[in-house]
Amino acid sequence: MTQFLEARNVTKIFGQGLMSNETSLTVALHEFSLGLDVDPPSITAIVGESGSGKTTLARTLLGLAEPTRGEVLYRGTDMRQLTSAQRHLFLREVQVIFQDPFEVYNPFYTVDHVLETPIRKMRLASSRDEARQLIETTLRTVGLRPDETLGRYPHQLSGGQRQRIMVARAMLVRPRLIVADEPVSMVDASLRATILECLRQLKDDFGISLMYITHDLTTAYQISDNMVVLYRGRAVEAGDVGHVVKDPQHPYTRLLVGSIPRPDPHHPWHRDGVSRDPGDLSATAHTGCMFADRCPSVMEVCATREPPLFQTQPRRAAACFLYDHAPALSSSDLGAVLGAPPG
Repeated sequence: MTQFLEARNVTKIFGQGLMSNETSLTVALHEFSLGLDVDPPSITAIVGESGSGKTTLARTLLGLAEPTRGEVLYRGTDMRQLTSAQRHLFLREVQVIFQDPFEVYNPFYTVDHVLETPIRKMRLASSRDEARQLIETTLRTVGLRPDETLGRYPHQLSGGQRQRIMVARAMLVRPRLIVADEPVSMVDASLRATILECLRQLKDDFGISLMYITHDLTTAYQISDNMVVLYRGRAVEAGDVGHVVKDPQHPYTRLLVGSIPRPDPHHPWHRDGVSRDPGDLSATAHTGCMFADRCPSVMEVCATREPPLFQTQPRRAAACFLYDHAPALSSSDLGAVLGAPPG
């Protein structure tokens, strides 16, 4: 079955040019494959530390960055070969919420402009009154009062209000998929729950799937159905979000879970003793497992071979030789491992 949006063996390398050499190249994604279905709707979290390739993956799936190798397919068609009509449909069916909402706004326009533009371009309303009604209804859905929001300039609103307007903007066109790149990382803690609830509501009430990109496992666990853990552009663990967070299998995922602060001043962080240095990200840095230099469970095989994904359980996979007794998967099987969320 053709998947809605698919990355197929995508590699993205930065630093290529006339004056570059192999040691100056950075591999942001390496032979990465992931298919996203929108029926039934689900929320897939992409997690990892800074430099793991999360945002590069998002930009590649959105067509904002072209893969160095591999392809991104929208409804079975390479993004680079979309017709004008197909691209118009893609822009309607796939929306994005960026990390910093302020950069999306033009400071010379009121916030009405970012809401009116998609209505006009997508022809979502037949009259000005209908457009206004659509905007007001959508703002109320994300917890904003139209009389306190419309007519104001971006600097007159809080960061939480600006981000909720971006959620409303994405909702206006009723997309099939929203890519949310660190949508609450620049918002006060008091407003994160509100925005996260808005994102969850998109799936539960409107049938919209989400790719939720974050470094924060706590929020990923709160709203997601399944999770993919990235390390240096590779998927190192994937599966049901509850299993991945509560019982992490890959040493790197354990490191991430161990980094979650607890409300106990006597509880030391990072008790596993794993090195925190992500090491050299250049294209020629390693021949074996990319996590070997930080791993407390490193074995001899890790220095010479890169581990494939092993299917450790139904809807669970980990790229670690600790599980070499389990069947090895190709990267293209990752979407099948995630499957549909239970219930």
